[in-house]
Amino acid sequence: MSETANIKSVDPKEIANFSAMADEWWDESGKFKPLHKFNPIRIGFIRDQVIAHFQLGTEEPVAQLKPFKGLRLLDIGCGGGLLCEPMARLGADVVGADASEKNISIASLHAEKSGLDIDYRHITAEELAAAGEKFDVILNMEVIEHVADVEGFMNACCTLLNPGGIMFVATLNRTAKSFALAIVGAEYVLRWLPRGTHSWQKFLKPSEVTKTIREEGLNITEIVGASYNPLEDRWHISKDLKVNYMLCATKTA
Repeated sequence: MSETANIKSVDPKEIANFSAMADEWWDESGKFKPLHKFNPIRIGFIRDQVIAHFQLGTEEPVAQLKPFKGLRLLDIGCGGGLLCEPMARLGADVVGADASEKNISIASLHAEKSGLDIDYRHITAEELAAAGEKFDVILNMEVIEHVADVEGFMNACCTLLNPGGIMFVATLNRTAKSFALAIVGAEYVLRWLPRGTHSWQKFLKPSEVTKTIREEGLNITEIVGASYNPLEDRWHISKDLKVNYMLCATKTA
């Protein structure tokens, strides 16, 4: 039985918050609507960086359809599986891990209905690292701002990465702009997210995240902003890191 509640990085209030919303993970008009709109640029960024990093060939039709075939991928804090499913369709051997048992149940059921073979586990990064698990690709997306022990969590994630592997991190910057848009705007004015979904004090500056990752021996290879255009109702990759940003880091082979 998983002892996730005893892991230092697990914040029980955060787990309870997301567990309460778990039934709506796949409702594109529900509480996770902003994440569904954000998903296309996350998937595109991950796909392009993984293909470039591993120099994956696209000459053969099979490679074009499933370029991630042969790669073992972990989505830590996978929620309802919004990234796990597209990664599985790209051909990866996917493990989806989450500290919320209810999230894992919802994700497993949806994958089964979708005919996808995804290894979902109610487990933490620390537990996976202690078990000696290793992955070629790790997705650490919109998770780090919800953990109680950032350094311990990131240490476990970096330990889980194979030499030559690549890890992605997406989170929110701690700026006045992020408070105005991600807290006041998204939660109170537009009501895109339930109030209390995020704590601005737990947002992390890019310098803080990159410092932690570099101290674990990884190399930052790319960092981009993600900006929402209200006129187009669409997200774009941008140079603006003041609110949402994504980065990828690699471990020397």
